[in-house]
Amino acid sequence: MKFIYPAVFRKTENGTYTGYFPDLEDCHAQGDTLDEALDNANEAAFNWISVELEEGCQLPSVSDIEDLTLNNAEIVRNICVTMRFFDGWDE
Repeated sequence: MKFIYPAVFRKTENGTYTGYFPDLEDCHAQGDTLDEALDNANEAAFNWISVELEEGCQLPSVSDIEDLTLNNAEIVRNICVTMRFFDGWDE
């Protein structure tokens, strides 16, 4: 199953990137480059979603990118997480 959530990224003062998911509470990522931060965001979202599903919690609604309030230096990327729920299943 695929889950797609927007993540907001910005470049830090030291040139690295940091990001967060407006819909996934306390789900953050960082990286030396934007590509690395995106990869780390995918892993962070996968782990966050996995824990919520294991605990039987309902996943939050997905924000519309146009509804997000951003600073000039922030960019939004949709992060797609693919999860397999049993062996042999693939979407």
